[in-house]
Amino acid sequence: MSEARPRILVIDDEPQIHRFLGPALEAAGYEAVRALTAAEGLRLAAERSPALVLLDLGLPDQDGQAVIPRLRAFTAIPILVLSARDREAEKVQALDAGADDYIEKPFALGELLARLRAALRRSDPAAAGASPAVLRVGSLTMDFARRMARVDEDEPLKLTPREWDLLAALVRGGEGRVMTHRQLLTAVWGPAQAEEAQYLRVYIGHLRQKLGEAGRLIRTEPGIGYRFGEAE
Repeated sequence: MSEARPRILVIDDEPQIHRFLGPALEAAGYEAVRALTAAEGLRLAAERSPALVLLDLGLPDQDGQAVIPRLRAFTAIPILVLSARDREAEKVQALDAGADDYIEKPFALGELLARLRAALRRSDPAAAGASPAVLRVGSLTMDFARRMARVDEDEPLKLTPREWDLLAALVRGGEGRVMTHRQLLTAVWGPAQAEEAQYLRVYIGHLRQKLGEAGRLIRTEPGIGYRFGEAE
């Protein structure tokens, strides 16, 4: 019996997007399900149990920004936003509402598939059990039980408690996932500091300095936040 292919729900009102993405997803080993409106997308998300949703923000019956919390009310599957809107505030709003990533239109198919694979890996139930005590990404090794990080086989990095918490939040957020300034500030400093983006930039700068060559693993998304991991 052949293994079931991961089901990808594409919610977009542009027929040409479906004509392009449908065959591309099928060729990459996925089952593509199409929806042209927010209402149809929400219904199919509930009925068809997709592994991931590709969501356009410019839908005819409801703004895609409002669809994200409605999806999050009943599912934790990854949501990747597809949007021609290039305003930073729109991206931040989508990510803070529960989207896992965003991809600007027009997009390269290779990048979309890479982001899709990364999101599916993060949501894999086999990988989502107990967090590993030790995790290696590139040249960086994180020992969560001992709150210790090292690059290659060098001595453990001398991180302050806040620097460790920030690095751990980035790593635990998932490789390749965008984390907004607000998400990181809330996770490390609490809701009272959620707007202090400059404060966060200072700590990120200190972390990159201490990480040395491995500092490239912390990638800036200008005006939005940070991505952790190797470039797609």
